Amino acid sequence: MIDDFAKSYLHDALRYVRESLLGKVEGLSEYDVRRPLTHTGTNLLGLVKHLTLTEARYLGDAFDRPYPDPLPSFADPNYANRHHLWVTEHETRAQILTNYDRACTHADATIEALPIDTRATVPGGPAPT
Repeated sequence: MIDDFAKSYLHDALRYVRESLLGKVEGLSEYDVRRPLTHTGTNLLGLVKHLTLTEARYLGDAFDRPYPDPLPSFADPNYANRHHLWVTEHETRAQILTNYDRACTHADATIEALPIDTRATVPGGPAPT
């Protein structure tokens, strides 16, 4: 019983954070969603892109529920260069938001399908003990 409550509570908190992030992007101009906000070039759409990868990897692959699209490996030079934290001129806002929605849907299915105490194996991380 407590596990069901905890799982529901945590999942609701995740949904709230997702909605909050998308609310920051909503209504902004293309300039504002792409404007670098840090010295690394990170922008709001870049954060959405980064969280897309994070949800797909940690609430998909880590639980042996592979995301249907290929994910860059930690050894990929583009990943190491933090290309997942900013968007290129060829990536549209619609693409970024659609990809995020797909990753969230996949993550939600993982959360719903597994008990809260299911162990994960983080790709590239230490072996489970």
